[in-house]
Amino acid sequence: MSLLILSLIALVPIMTILLFLVILNWPASRAMPVALVVTALIAIFVWGTKTNVVAGAAFNGLITALEVIFIVFGAVLLLNTVKESGAIHTIRRGFMTISPDRRIQAILIAWLFGCFIEGAAGYGTAAAIAAPLLVAVGFPAMAAVLVSLIIQSTPVSFGAVGTPILIGVNTGLTDQQTVLSGLQQTDMSYFEYLLYITSDVVLVHAIVGSIIPLFVSACLTRFFGPNKSFLEGLRAWKFALFAGFAFTIPYYLIGILLGPEFPSLLGALIALLIVIPAARQGWFMPKDNTFDFPEQNHWEEEWIGKLNQVSLEEEPIRTIPMWMSWLPYVLVAGILVLSRSYDPFKQLLESWKIVFTDTFGSGITTTSTPLYLPGFLFIVVSAISFFLHRMKLNEYKNAWKDSFKTAVGAGIALLFAVPMIKIFLHTSLAADKVNAATETLAGQNMPLILAESVAMLTGSLWPIVAPTVGALGAFIAGSNTFSNMMFSLFQFGAAGNIGLDVHQAGTVVALQAVGGAAGNMICVHNIVAASATVGLVGKEGSLIRKAILPMSYYVLAAGFLGMAIIHGILNIWLFLYAVIVMLYILRLVTAKSTLQPAN
Repeated sequence: MSLLILSLIALVPIMTILLFLVILNWPASRAMPVALVVTALIAIFVWGTKTNVVAGAAFNGLITALEVIFIVFGAVLLLNTVKESGAIHTIRRGFMTISPDRRIQAILIAWLFGCFIEGAAGYGTAAAIAAPLLVAVGFPAMAAVLVSLIIQSTPVSFGAVGTPILIGVNTGLTDQQTVLSGLQQTDMSYFEYLLYITSDVVLVHAIVGSIIPLFVSACLTRFFGPNKSFLEGLRAWKFALFAGFAFTIPYYLIGILLGPEFPSLLGALIALLIVIPAARQGWFMPKDNTFDFPEQNHWEEEWIGKLNQVSLEEEPIRTIPMWMSWLPYVLVAGILVLSRSYDPFKQLLESWKIVFTDTFGSGITTTSTPLYLPGFLFIVVSAISFFLHRMKLNEYKNAWKDSFKTAVGAGIALLFAVPMIKIFLHTSLAADKVNAATETLAGQNMPLILAESVAMLTGSLWPIVAPTVGALGAFIAGSNTFSNMMFSLFQFGAAGNIGLDVHQAGTVVALQAVGGAAGNMICVHNIVAASATVGLVGKEGSLIRKAILPMSYYVLAAGFLGMAIIHGILNIWLFLYAVIVMLYILRLVTAKSTLQPAN
């Protein structure tokens, strides 16, 4: 088979997801089983992947799905514990005293607090914590999930204390002869090259990501405001840009000076310390109006999750001081940081492993470390909060019962989605499926075939689409880390094929990491998990359609900025980058208020 035919075949699983989930608007619980069957059949009968490999990959995906469900359960349990204790009322009043403006609240919780949690834990944890917290302070469930997904971009490349770089990019490039041969032509060691890539990742993110809070505000008012207007969100531009730069400037400096572990973590902490006091003083706040959602009885049906059905206006069970109300989340952040950065504690949590070696003789080994998952740490903090907030046993039982129901609701879609993704990644093109012209493709999986065909089509313009390939990897794999593992070496090779030197190839790898982060906005895996935490089921396609705008901005702007970096900053590519940014902002400004969101 030719590369074109192979690419079209590899595209079928992705098109199946888009058709049923986005176009036909099926819930993920119906769309993903179909995608799983289609992917498995293509893998076995068309791609030539051995049946035991498909079975082993599906089992690996099943275990991963259970891990995600565990994380969802823990995040929801912590929220329900705070709700049952009455502390959520104190937290809600606290945000209202800073500002009753929902745009400001979204930026504070989703952007700043979400970036901090992403830096500590990664793997979609930020959305799993931020979304239910936003609902608890009065957001529609869909609005809470959407803004929590939009911020799954700038901090993601350095999430979980730098894992997408230290594990993702590093695994993709380390000990690869093509990389080592290239480095012999320079005075850099491999570790210095990894830091060089990090410096480009943090630079592109800092420039492109500084206006993400503006997208948060604009999408919030466009899709969930009474006037359905992007412009209403842009009126908070001063505060949005202030919060954006308060994070990205220290984020950039930390990435350059300290490496990939701490840009998101420390950058967000510094931003919180800057922005919250400024917000209390009313700095940069929009003066013309205060944005709020319509009355809840006027909300569209698709906005509402089960968590919205809990009244926020009833009297709290008990009065809990502000510091005590926030203490569970402070403990979560602290323990997550400790578990990812303090080796003795990290090794203790990782010491209990569940290992399935060579499942079904596939060569695929599945390992799970339940105590190291954020879900376990959420449960520990929830138990501590039971005593700190002096809860009654029946209150805590209610928190567990409600959380279990939510996790089960998420599980149906995830138990099909993740195995489908793992099969897609573990496909191996059989030798009898290629001809003389494509024999070098034997053994490659579907994502690599897709990337190969895109590289041939784009030629010297490859850096522009490199972030899109990274985003595709994250959309498929559900992780920036896995996307980087899959495509980092390919991106390095593609850069060499179009005549770029080893430094410029490092910039292309950096664009892969940036795109892989942006792809988290529309990743089915993350959307299902975040939606589950607020009891929003079956709306994944609608969320993807809404998140396409900021995601497409991110990968396009990153691509043109990457071309500017590769070919010298002051050139036509920098001008085109500026045009891309202005076009997206113009799209927000000129959008008619009469437009309705896609159903």
